[in-house]
Amino acid sequence: QVQVVESGGGLVQAGGSLRLSCTASGLTFDDYAMGWFRQAPGKEREGVSCISWSGGSIFYADSVKGRFVISRDNAKNTVYLQMNSLKPEDTAMYYCAAGRDYSDGYYVSDRIYAYNYWGQGTQVTVSS
Repeated sequence: QVQVVESGGGLVQAGGSLRLSCTASGLTFDDYAMGWFRQAPGKEREGVSCISWSGGSIFYADSVKGRFVISRDNAKNTVYLQMNSLKPEDTAMYYCAAGRDYSDGYYVSDRIYAYNYWGQGTQVTVSS
């Protein structure tokens, strides 16, 4: 059975940094694209950053470009999201998701429907 588990959320002041980690088990990790999504209260879930199985394609939402960095370690079945220069508007529940990746590794989707295994989420709160 597939499990996706996030960690690393917390409370941080504006301008600070956090590193989220996500480990997936029960699947062949390097067959899957991995994505980070977030949902703030009263808002729709949105794609933050996604990475193809090879790391050869990466998506960043415009709102986080230049501040967040996604990476993956296929040997550890883990994907990371380094979040720097955090803003209060980054406050949300952050979800990690895995989606079967049939590409050559140079394409990644940021669409929610492309990801079929989801974690429970980790809360990120940025105070002003």
